[in-house]
Amino acid sequence: MSDVARVAAGMNALVEADDRQGGHTELERAASQGRNRVLELQQRNAGERVRRALYALAAEYTTIAAWSCIDARNLTQAQSYLNESATYAGLSQDGPTEMRVWVNLAMLAYQRRNWPEALAAAQAAQASSAARRDPFFDSLGRVRVALAYAALGDSRAGLRSLGSAQDTFTRVVDRERPRWTAFYGQAELDHLGAVIQFNSGRHPHAEAMAHQALARIPTAFRRNRALATAQLALTQLHQGEAEQATASATDVFTIMDGDPLPGRMRTLMGDFHRGLFAMAPYTSYARNWTDRMRTEWSRA
Repeated sequence: MSDVARVAAGMNALVEADDRQGGHTELERAASQGRNRVLELQQRNAGERVRRALYALAAEYTTIAAWSCIDARNLTQAQSYLNESATYAGLSQDGPTEMRVWVNLAMLAYQRRNWPEALAAAQAAQASSAARRDPFFDSLGRVRVALAYAALGDSRAGLRSLGSAQDTFTRVVDRERPRWTAFYGQAELDHLGAVIQFNSGRHPHAEAMAHQALARIPTAFRRNRALATAQLALTQLHQGEAEQATASATDVFTIMDGDPLPGRMRTLMGDFHRGLFAMAPYTSYARNWTDRMRTEWSRA
């Protein structure tokens, strides 16, 4: 096995680890070490094609480290990694790799509630060469644009972009794409659509889309199902269905089956907790929820 193939195989192992456990310190460290090995290989004499492939691998490793930090809510370190990854992606001249970095920059800006930056990064993803060539990437860019518009309070533009992302996705054909793209499909589009509808104040539509997402997300994809269920709970709460919303929120813990909640999920559950106690602080189900949440929150 060549050195390039060896570091590529190492990256695949990290992707599998992320699928199993989500972001954590050991994953970030391993991804950083992988990036360093790739950069060491760059110091050797190599042809242009190999150099570009190595820069793409460096971008992939650094993006994995960034995503691990996003999951763990270490957003400042994630920003540093993604800025670095953007440099490697540009040097690679690989369209899907550049697309991945723009999408992750949009996700990070969204997590940091920097809506203008989230919109700019999403628009860059939508304008990328990968999006121009493949409806799959085009749809992915458009739905990130929709998320940013909705967060900015421009619900009309957000819903228009969501509709465009949905229409574009109907033109997607099966073909080989990088492994990182596996997260995006009709189920994820429905889940993100629920977020966009929620942020646009269309809570019944958001609930319907959350149910659609859950009907499509495989049971094995626990984190995806848990995130969609947390979103469902929020939409139900905002429609005044506090007891049903609490049951849905409790399902998040059941789905995660004792594993610690990733940082992004903890943020959603924290939002739910505050909303529940603003609406129904003295109910028995709110007290039961508090007991369950205290137990789950204590997991390291």
